[in-house]
Amino acid sequence: MNTLQARFLACLPRIEAHANINFRNIRCDAMRADHVAETVALAWKWFLALESRGKDASHFVSAIATFAVRAVRCGRRVAGMGRARDVMNDHRERFHDGAACRALCDALTDNSVTPPPDAAAFRIDFPRWLDGLPDRDRQLVERLMVGERTLAMAKRFRISPARVSQLRRELCRDYSRFHGECPRAAA
Repeated sequence: MNTLQARFLACLPRIEAHANINFRNIRCDAMRADHVAETVALAWKWFLALESRGKDASHFVSAIATFAVRAVRCGRRVAGMGRARDVMNDHRERFHDGAACRALCDALTDNSVTPPPDAAAFRIDFPRWLDGLPDRDRQLVERLMVGERTLAMAKRFRISPARVSQLRRELCRDYSRFHGECPRAAA
């Protein structure tokens, strides 16, 4: 076996462990395995690139694994990125076509805490409210719903982090008015 390949195989358990930990929240076993495999493939590609530049890539295993996981999470693949209009592209599904809205609606509907009438009202009202928002605000809401952080949102939309927090409160009050609830007094 090639010494380069043997050195990568020595690093492989750390890369796979890192990928498995980072993709543990993916429920579908096949999709999780695909993400781990893509991470390993990207790590191999970058390992080769570092070696070709005369660097000992085995010193950067954690960094390679971290960046490979981030790349896969963003939709990057060894053979390029998935097409944005491809309905089977799981990255597209995360941020487009109201997938976040549907996921939130499903989560609130299929729990034992929210009373059924409230869950049904939310499932009807929230998508209608979201459709009535300006494009930027709708994108902001969808990204907040999938857990994107305030600082990342500020950079993405070229606004200050304080403005993101203000918009979050304004959108919450706006939804309360839309839904027919009396909005809380501003603190």
